[in-house]
Amino acid sequence: MSQMSHERAQAYWRRNLSLMIRLLVIWFVVSYGCGILFVDWLNQFRIGGYKLGFWFAQQGSIYVFVVLIFYYARKMAALDREFGEGE
Repeated sequence: MSQMSHERAQAYWRRNLSLMIRLLVIWFVVSYGCGILFVDWLNQFRIGGYKLGFWFAQQGSIYVFVVLIFYYARKMAALDREFGEGE
């Protein structure tokens, strides 16, 4: 692991935390918002014969979470390259 200056290390972690917070907000909105708060409104739509609110509560939030994991990994790899931190 290479040595980063204190300022660069702070910038790296600031960007990392910013990314994590944005992704957690998206996950919260999808899992809690779509699965609980907006379920009645979403249930007027259907996916594969199932009400959309039910689908988000049972499967949709999990799919979004998996997509967010891959997105985070890709963005962190780019951030590591930008700051010269490789594996």
